[in-house]
Amino acid sequence: MSRFVALVPAAGSGSRMGGALPKQYLPLLGRPLIAHTLLALASHPRIDRVVLVLSPEDVHWASVAFDSDKMTILRCGGKTRAQSVTNGLQSLSDELKPDDWVLVHDAARPCLRQEHLDRLIGELENDPVGGILAMPVADTLKRADSEQRIAKTVPRESLWQAQTPQMFRYALLLDALIQAGDQVTDEASAIEKMGFKPKLVEGDARNLKVTYPRDLELASLILQNR
Repeated sequence: MSRFVALVPAAGSGSRMGGALPKQYLPLLGRPLIAHTLLALASHPRIDRVVLVLSPEDVHWASVAFDSDKMTILRCGGKTRAQSVTNGLQSLSDELKPDDWVLVHDAARPCLRQEHLDRLIGELENDPVGGILAMPVADTLKRADSEQRIAKTVPRESLWQAQTPQMFRYALLLDALIQAGDQVTDEASAIEKMGFKPKLVEGDARNLKVTYPRDLELASLILQNR
């Protein structure tokens, strides 16, 4: 049977947070943010292994009090997300089969729930392509001009906001990322470039990605109200 392996690229600096500490290590309810992310993945019974991809120069992980017998730490992170995921997948080439599932999840998305993983795995484990957690866009979208004025209203019909995890077969995902290089910002885009159509599995707003300082407060509220 195919295995389910979570891969978390965590080599980024999180520059939009505006601080010296990478955002994945910022404190959240008394623990580093990344500890909440890893716990959500390691706690799921269908996930066999959690692979964390760090920068070779990372000096912060040593202070994170998180341990799990599912964890593997790889110090092969690159300058971009695509490089980190590709490097991580290549490091696992002797251990994963072509049909094993890889769930790539943002390090700064700490509020992932078990029900999100249940739905993603349940809908995709027999899918020929794979897919992603995503949310239908509910708000009216505006395109801005160079002066930050509204240039155009964008119809929201059929638009979805991509989330993670993004779940694809090991061999397909690695091949797609190698071919795409740094031209993509998420795994689904690389799969799309190969001509496939990943499935959209509906998530919700609780699966928040921490990008700006105010997002930490929202993440704290979501976790406290579980």
